Amino acid sequence: MNLRRRTREHAEVSTESLNDIMFFLLLFFLIVAILGNPNVIKLLLPNSKEKSEHAVKPIYLIVDKERNYYINNTPIRFDQLEPAITFEMKKNGVPTVVVKIDQGLSVQDLVDVLQIGDKLKVKMVLATKPST
Repeated sequence: MNLRRRTREHAEVSTESLNDIMFFLLLFFLIVAILGNPNVIKLLLPNSKEKSEHAVKPIYLIVDKERNYYINNTPIRFDQLEPAITFEMKKNGVPTVVVKIDQGLSVQDLVDVLQIGDKLKVKMVLATKPST
């Protein structure tokens, strides 16, 4: 008497519902990633590929590593920064202020300068070096 089966059954995994599960996991992680970091400071960084020919000449505000302030390459003290920017704004219309700050300075130094721009309601752009 031969009691063995002649056909073997293979194990099979049903993957039809995995697509739905993966979609819901992806959606969940996207929502958590957006809500997980609400204290993000958004900066308008210049794009080196774009050039605006119709723009008014910007005001350049430079801060070096010794905390010396320059407006359009003219040295100025920090306490005279606000009146100097106001004067340049009146002279050139309402341009953009391009902030070039040394990388070794603290974030607080940058925030101090940006607060002056926020008080004057002027658009401030943080200048960066193009990536190599």
